[in-house]
Amino acid sequence: GGGHYHVRIVSDAFSGKSLVQRHQLIYKALGDLMKHEIHALGIDAFTPTESH
Repeated sequence: GGGHYHVRIVSDAFSGKSLVQRHQLIYKALGDLMKHEIHALGIDAFTPTESH
């Protein structure tokens, strides 16, 4: 089970991080939700400067 979601996250924490590293930070923050509640997740991860 689980839902399909798309998120747009803007954070200074992404500064200097690769796309893969940004996704890893998000997956870590979601923890067990990725195993049970979320089936598919689309991610747009930007620094504040990149989001404009």
